Amino acid sequence: MKILVFQHVASEHPGNFRDVMKARGCTMQAVELDEGEAIPPLDGFDALLVMGGPMDVWETDKFPWLRDEMAVIKAWVEAGRPYLGMCLGHQLLAQALGGEVGLMATPEVGMSKVEVVPDPIFSAMPELWPCLQWHGAEVKRLPTGAVKLATSSACAIQAQRWGRFAYGLQFHLELTHTTTAEWGRLPEYKAALERVRGPGGLDALASEVDAQFTGLYNAAQTVFGNFLDIAAQALPRA
Repeated sequence: MKILVFQHVASEHPGNFRDVMKARGCTMQAVELDEGEAIPPLDGFDALLVMGGPMDVWETDKFPWLRDEMAVIKAWVEAGRPYLGMCLGHQLLAQALGGEVGLMATPEVGMSKVEVVPDPIFSAMPELWPCLQWHGAEVKRLPTGAVKLATSSACAIQAQRWGRFAYGLQFHLELTHTTTAEWGRLPEYKAALERVRGPGGLDALASEVDAQFTGLYNAAQTVFGNFLDIAAQALPRA
């Protein structure tokens, strides 16, 4: 399986998902959209993975490439091709398909528990499990035809599915041991963190993530593996 990855900042990459790709024999090509890299022809790719980023879906004047990205996302999923969006990628999916994304009253930053409903992407996962949140915007209204798959106490729409093969997850699973420090250096993320947790909150958050890292990593391997299983169902049969 060949996976196309849209990135919006260098530090938000597939992270530990690459371990699953390697184990499954997948290849990936990352496109750094914020650096002006062009989206390649799509025909040779089997799945689209869209990562997070510090920009918001409505900032199309500041980041005009967001318009092209959302047009590609819309065409991709409407063609029934496998899609997984993380954080911003979750919001872009909703916006591209006619949903609504807006600012939260208070950013959701830190460890929280998400409650999920039965779905193939959450196969072998419990109904309630911890994950990392780091976002100040949220999906306010799902696009027509989308199904809500997860929620948290601070954010009603933590996951969505559109059609059979398009998924969005608001929470972060792709963590590595350096993720918290790397994201804490981004001005937009640092501001959201300190608004919620106060100055110096990064060290406390890093400690919380480190303490639960094994469980977070295992959850990521399961969920991303489930997505690849789902994506395989969309591949042409020989």
